[in-house]
Order: sequence, then structure tokens, then C-alpha cells
Amino acid sequence: MAGADGPKKNALLLKLAIVAAILIAVAVVVTRGVDVRGLVEQWLALIRTAGPEVYFTAMAILPAFGIPALTFTLTAGPVFGPKLGLPLVVTLSLIAMTVNMVITYALARRALRPFLERLMTRLGYKLPEMDAGDLTDLAIVTRVTPGVPFFVQNYLLGLAGVPFGRYLLVSCVVTWIYTAGFVLFGDALLHGKGRLAMLAASVLVLAVVATHWARKHYGKKRAAQRMEGETGP
Repeated sequence: MAGADGPKKNALLLKLAIVAAILIAVAVVVTRGVDVRGLVEQWLALIRTAGPEVYFTAMAILPAFGIPALTFTLTAGPVFGPKLGLPLVVTLSLIAMTVNMVITYALARRALRPFLERLMTRLGYKLPEMDAGDLTDLAIVTRVTPGVPFFVQNYLLGLAGVPFGRYLLVSCVVTWIYTAGFVLFGDALLHGKGRLAMLAASVLVLAVVATHWARKHYGKKRAAQRMEGETGP
């Protein structure tokens, strides 16, 4: 139990630090009377000036280094939807996120593996040794577990040695649903499209329900496997 306390404590401290940083940022914005809407419009104008080539290239690369994917998925529709059309924007977003998952997997398996292993050791984490048949379950559980940042999921699955084909299949099934939902929701939110907002919200709700069911299903499966192991010969 003592060994498990370290990772839990580190995770708690990290979450507290993130919450504190967010609260400080909000306090600064409120106390200084910052024009949030004006800042958003300036940010969107800057993205629009960069062009779709730069934007979707950045979307494919930057989340691998900790930039939240929502930064891109919520702004892609409002910025490029009027010019390119939402179907193309959604398609380009799905392609960018898929490329990002390939990049992070490759980094976890090769270039950044020694660094990531040292980092996990320093934080008190240790990857469990798993049978090949359990790696698909690991990929599904990781993708449907809330609260784990997208890039962290990618690196964890790469470090765990999940076969690339299974990693990409499971990742695309889950990530594409959320990506499409957030692209549509971001466009509807900024432009006041009620029907589109409802459609996007429905997609996201269905995704949440599906991931909750998958997490519950695999939780029961793992519990049953543990009981069989304890009562077996």
C-alpha cells in the first residue's frame, strides 16, 4: 500500500497545481477587466490569417507536446467552416488527430522512451507487465477513462507496448467521435446555430454514455478475471 501512496500523492498534487493555475488565471482576468470576447475574436482572427495549412499542421503536431486538443477542435469550425465547409473541416480535423496519435505513439516507442521511463520512475509510477491479450483491454480502458489528458493517453499506450494496429483502431473509434462532436459544437457555439449545437451535444452525450458503458464493462471483466485467479488451482 505504501508504494501506491506515492503515485496517488503525486497525481493529487499535480491536479491541485492545475486547478490553482486556472483559478489564478481567472482571477487575473476578472480583476483586470479583460475583454474576453475581444481576446477570443483576436485569437480567431490570428488563426484565420495563418491559414488552414498551418492550422491543421499545428493540430497534428502540437498536442503531442501537451497543447490541449480542445484548443484546436473547438476553434476549427468557427474559423474555417465558412470558407471550407464543416464537412471538410471535420475531415481535416480527424486526419490531424490521427496523425498526432501516430506521432505520439512513435515518440513513446522510440525517441522519447528513455526520457518518459525516467520521468515515470521519478513520479513513482511503474507500467504493469501485461499479457498480449490484455493490451487491447488496456487501450480501451485508457481511452474511455475520464480526466487523463489526450497526449498522456497516447504516450502511456505507446510505452505499454500496445500493438500499433490495435492502438490506432481503438484510438480512432473513440477520438474521432469526440473530435467531430467538439468541432461541430465549437462552430455552433460561436455562430448561435441552435440545431447544430443540439446535434453536437447529442454526439458528445452519446460518446460519454458509450465510454461510461465501456469503462463499466471492462471494470467488471477485470474484476471477474481477478476472482478467477484467486479461486483457481
